[in-house]
Amino acid sequence: MKKSSVIRLAQGVLKIEALAISRLRSRIGKDFETAVKGMAECQGRVILTGMGKPGFIARKIAATLASTGTPSFYLHPAEAVHGDFGMVTSQDLMMAISQSGESEEIVRLLPLLKKKGVKLIALTSVPGSTLGRHADIVLDLGVRREACPLNLAPSTSTTVSLAMGDALALSLLKKKGFRSEDFAELHPAGSLGRKLLKVGDIMRTGKSNPIVGVKTTVRQALLKITASRAGSCTIVNAQGKLAGVFTDGDLRRHLKSQGEKILSRPVIRWATLKPRFIQKDKLAEEAFHIMETLRIDELPVVDKARRVVGLLDVQDLMRAGRV
Repeated sequence: MKKSSVIRLAQGVLKIEALAISRLRSRIGKDFETAVKGMAECQGRVILTGMGKPGFIARKIAATLASTGTPSFYLHPAEAVHGDFGMVTSQDLMMAISQSGESEEIVRLLPLLKKKGVKLIALTSVPGSTLGRHADIVLDLGVRREACPLNLAPSTSTTVSLAMGDALALSLLKKKGFRSEDFAELHPAGSLGRKLLKVGDIMRTGKSNPIVGVKTTVRQALLKITASRAGSCTIVNAQGKLAGVFTDGDLRRHLKSQGEKILSRPVIRWATLKPRFIQKDKLAEEAFHIMETLRIDELPVVDKARRVVGLLDVQDLMRAGRV
């Protein structure tokens, strides 16, 4: 085959698939809205199934749903009738993908779904098929011919199924009020997860967060800083509210000018009395900006009443992948 012929064929495939997706827009109507509503109201999991190439599309849709706040998983239809149907409960909803609507493995699931009372959404291009007739909701893909020159290999049908799955998942995301912060919680290792990481997620607490009172001596404060392996301690008043910060840098400066006598004096005397701080519900990005701008390595973390609840170190940001 000449190169020009290959290019023409490839362009033809893309044209056919793009046209099929474009035509899908006109098929989005009441049934689609009902499907999204049913998924939103589902008290169990949204289960995807499909045989062969549609099965791979079903896996992708299930993964998209799960990552956007809807509990979901893929169930292989052949394995389902050999015991795996035990994963399905009456609270679940199933979405089955079959271009013809006559896939033997899918059809064999229908009596089991009906017996258990599981709602069924069908993605098919033949609404009058066995799958279409027994489904509670039918979303017609409208694919009449595959992009495959032989009209055999699933191509247009799987592409359109994938697009329909994305439309369902993202419409559901919007309907459920899923936020970027929610996405970050489900993707903690991703770049977005890192950008939306909260200070409270990575701050130091407990023994790793050295807190001392206003009457604590410098010597006592140093022991606590050393034990916690931090570079500073936070000083609080009787109500636990932020009163100051004492760092190892403060120690070096005052030792040089005042001598060892400062070790027996109250640490508050040598501390920074109006330090910068951040609330635990703020983004780590904001904390990093403050620390970078002020060229400081640690930042006290407080609640809305300005009570000290943690300590953020630049090392914590590094471990979280922020810097």
